[in-house]
Amino acid sequence: MTDQPSEVRECVAAARSYLESLCALAPHRRTGSPGNRAATDFFARSARDWGYEIDAAPFPCLDHETGRVSLSSGGKAFPVEIGPYSPAAEVISPLVAVSTLAELEKSSCRGKILLLRGEICAEPLMPKNFPFYNPDHHRKIYSLIEEKNPAAVVTAPPRNPEMIGAVYPFPLIEDGDFDIPSAFCSDATGDEIASRAGQSFCLSIEARRIPATACNVILRKNPTAARKIVVCAHIDTREGTPGASDDGSGTVVLLLLARLLRDYRGKLGIEIAALNGEDHYSVAGQKDYLSRYGDGLKAAALAVNIDDVGYREGKTAYSFYECPEALKKQAAHAFAAFPGLMEGPPWFQGDHMIFVQSGVPSVAFTAERMAVLMATVTHTARDTPEIVDPAKLAETALALRRLVELLGE
Repeated sequence: MTDQPSEVRECVAAARSYLESLCALAPHRRTGSPGNRAATDFFARSARDWGYEIDAAPFPCLDHETGRVSLSSGGKAFPVEIGPYSPAAEVISPLVAVSTLAELEKSSCRGKILLLRGEICAEPLMPKNFPFYNPDHHRKIYSLIEEKNPAAVVTAPPRNPEMIGAVYPFPLIEDGDFDIPSAFCSDATGDEIASRAGQSFCLSIEARRIPATACNVILRKNPTAARKIVVCAHIDTREGTPGASDDGSGTVVLLLLARLLRDYRGKLGIEIAALNGEDHYSVAGQKDYLSRYGDGLKAAALAVNIDDVGYREGKTAYSFYECPEALKKQAAHAFAAFPGLMEGPPWFQGDHMIFVQSGVPSVAFTAERMAVLMATVTHTARDTPEIVDPAKLAETALALRRLVELLGE
């Protein structure tokens, strides 16, 4: 990096402090939770003296509180976990097991416990009302379950780190709009349960859905400019993870960039957005952003998304989406002075896609070894500040400042 050594040192120290503060918010930063509200308050408070307009308009969302869960049959208990956003349940009934969509179509499970395992659990179901990607076969599974109306659903999906991260077992169903109680277990436990299909089971779930509010935090500089650059990361996490890499790292880069641009006087508008909901079933923050400000994306010359950066292994990878060649060349020129950055392959599971789908040229930053992170760390308690190199966060922020200044000339 060619920036002044003192500025680099200040950025690294600030990155370390911001990351530790975000990851210390207990018990997690899930959208709508007390820890999430503390995180957005921290973000806004950190930026309040840097000359930005700060927009933190609230939006409604759903939080979830859980207690004990048990599943048993004939005196044998089976280890299960409560499905995210599941209603409470007390069910004693026979169990029906299915492993394919055809078996589900033929099943008779009204008022019974329905076990889904095998092929039908090959990938996590997108929430019923997810607006950005919702395959027909996912909607078909939901429709059939609701039509059959079991008393509860237990799912036993196989490992799938490419789709869900390192969490195992993971919930097939994560949807506050799905009103049938649900639990989940490992596929091995599912095999044991299936061997007792037809027998009576007792399922008890202590859970409560909690209406809540949350907010995006958007920092704006030169908001009346004809064209703007939007830089975003998601401030929320899943339950059970400190979320250092996913996406405390991106949130820290936003704060560092906002600090570096506090004296910005370029021609472009700057919008730095801590979005709140990428890991929430309803993507409530992203939907709220598009609802409130979607028309303003016509003025966006570029959107940048930062997610899972700073991993201690490998470099930081950037990728382009619907960018004209001239913009790619400008970005490559801006990033050339930063040896820890490299161009990597595109990926499509992040907040940059809400801008791409709106026709905005976009750049996404992530770890070169994102696949390793997904398979071993993402969404788990292992996602702690120790796996993130603050110097890499500082480098990403300094590189983005260079790009903003170049485009704003």
